[in-house]
Amino acid sequence: MTKTASAPPPARGGAQRRKDALTRLEHDVDLWAATASPDGTPCMVPLSFAYVGGAVLLCTRRTNPTARNLLAGAGRITLGLGHTRDVVLVEAVAEAVEEAELRPGEGEAFVARTGGWDPRGNPAWLFFRCHPRSLRTWREENELAGRLVMREGAWLV
Repeated sequence: MTKTASAPPPARGGAQRRKDALTRLEHDVDLWAATASPDGTPCMVPLSFAYVGGAVLLCTRRTNPTARNLLAGAGRITLGLGHTRDVVLVEAVAEAVEEAELRPGEGEAFVARTGGWDPRGNPAWLFFRCHPRSLRTWREENELAGRLVMREGAWLV
């Protein structure tokens, strides 16, 4: 049996796209994190996150390729939320954050978002605070125009 695609809904305006992207950032639990090693070897993994104070807070083992790539380079990371018909794509710069450097409420927000998983107190884990530089969001081909809603860390809508 073949399923046929239905017509896409009308394209959203910029303000609605921003609102929908923020809803994903504030309510989703996991995302895809893509980094590259200094020699260009790509790495993409699923990670849990919390969106706190306009930044995406991630945590991974210090020995994992994601942490090694971010520490060895300029901290560039691409974050993907949603599915292929509701994409939020964030280009960000990540800073390594030791547990003692977490801002008030960040650790608690991360634990709450991840359903109680708490890497604090385990020195094998390292947090990364990812500062969005650009954000694109689209659902279907009719939303490709206007998909850039943040540039250089500033909302365009």
